Amino acid sequence: MTRTILVTGGGTGIGRAVAARFAAAGDVVHITGRREEVLVEAAAALGSSVHALVCDSTDPEQVTAALAELDGPIDVLVNNAGGNTDFDLPDQGGLAGVLARWRANLDANLISAVLTTTAADDRLREGGSVIHIGSIAADQGAGSYGAAKAGLASWNVDLAGRLGARGITANVVSPGYIRETEFFRDKLPDERAEQLVEATSTGRAGVPADIAETVCFLASPGARHITGQTLGVNGGAHVTR
Repeated sequence: MTRTILVTGGGTGIGRAVAARFAAAGDVVHITGRREEVLVEAAAALGSSVHALVCDSTDPEQVTAALAELDGPIDVLVNNAGGNTDFDLPDQGGLAGVLARWRANLDANLISAVLTTTAADDRLREGGSVIHIGSIAADQGAGSYGAAKAGLASWNVDLAGRLGARGITANVVSPGYIRETEFFRDKLPDERAEQLVEATSTGRAGVPADIAETVCFLASPGARHITGQTLGVNGGAHVTR
């Protein structure tokens, strides 16, 4: 059966890899993001089953408008939009600066997922999946970004409980260091990158395809009894039991 997939932040990096993986499986994929040119290029490169929807996932009106463009039910929602907004905002200083930086990360990484999931709730097909992209920073710190991702994982527990009666699963995929993305805005020093790789048990950085494969598994028939969980994909840089 051909499924309908919605991937926020689907124009680059992890989101694009997720969209490509679902498209390769024969699904119809809708990708959202704020940059029209990037989205259109990604959709054209990934094939005719991938469609671009310009949308800022932190804006309620834009989220509502984007969802209205989709026909029928949604089988899989992947909340990938986000990233550490500290890389983009100047340090304004004072409490006003602290407030601005914290609100930016909470909006980008938590509120975006809440708004999109809430808007899509009555469109989610019974037996479907909601998958959020979290971060190892939720367990290891990183200021407001880590706190936002920790909040995402906590909110997901509540979401899984609410959606479970409809057979819908809700999980978080939590990446460690992933290369081939825009996350660090080309500002990560080589020495720090080497440290992040050395922290793994596998001896390598992750790549977007690692996350895409995990996302697709969580949306598969084999994962119907996995919900309310956070799955780390970090090469052993952060271990759980």
